[in-house]
Amino acid sequence: MGMRALLRIHGQISHRDFLPGLSVGPRTQVQAGTLPKPSIWAEPSSMILWRSPVTIWCQGTLKAQEFRVDREGSTAPWYTMKPLEPGDKAKFPITHMTEHTAGRYRCYYQSPAGWSESSDPLELVVTGFYRKPYLSALPRPVMTSGGNVTLLCGSQEGFSRFILTKEGEHSPPWTLDSQQHRSGDSQALFPVGPVTSSHKWTFTCYGCYRNSPQTCSHPSDVLELLVTGAANTISPSQNTSDPKGASHPQDYTVGNLIRISMAGIILVALGVLLFQVHHSSRGTHDAARR
Repeated sequence: MGMRALLRIHGQISHRDFLPGLSVGPRTQVQAGTLPKPSIWAEPSSMILWRSPVTIWCQGTLKAQEFRVDREGSTAPWYTMKPLEPGDKAKFPITHMTEHTAGRYRCYYQSPAGWSESSDPLELVVTGFYRKPYLSALPRPVMTSGGNVTLLCGSQEGFSRFILTKEGEHSPPWTLDSQQHRSGDSQALFPVGPVTSSHKWTFTCYGCYRNSPQTCSHPSDVLELLVTGAANTISPSQNTSDPKGASHPQDYTVGNLIRISMAGIILVALGVLLFQVHHSSRGTHDAARR
């Protein structure tokens, strides 16, 4: 039976969802090694819209000879790849993300010294099954550098949990069980901070149900926090990273002093002019009386 003819359903991975070039071998027990565990992440994200592509990356050491990835609870064979240059990582593309490819993944690598420890788990979640939740910042999305904020994700759908993701990070998203608000909405409060002006703070959240935690809603609208720099909270490296931005407060102070000085000169000139007009008018009236 060819590779493309192998189709597994009911929670199993379809080999057709992986790109050609992946080696599929018999599933064997791998003894936990003593080599450092590899890193595992997903691009563009671990939250993937249904039928969209995603790539699992596994990074070990430069002496890695082979990489393997598996999904927890699956009896499907191992997927193996040779490392890419310079030889410390491999990628495992999935062409179409579905509820059957969603799950918790781990990876390993093999070197001349044996097998590595397993990576931390990577949870792939398929999205786009329910209406999007709403996302807001409390008390507001504008703050000074070094401050904290609470992000509120909620919905009328009655979700059991919410997942919050931050744009541009490979770290796992935040997951919280929902609480029912007196309005009837299910909500979760995510504390975030301290925030700094040297990073971009862009978030999205999703809603999921407890009986299918790896199939979630459409993403919420994107929420971007606006972080303003404060002199007592910005580190020296941040001050030097944007010298033009750092000079703005001084520019505003000098400009305000100039404007105030000009306004004072104009008021004095107007006062002198009014005095002269009044004095001239009085002199004319006095002459007419004589």
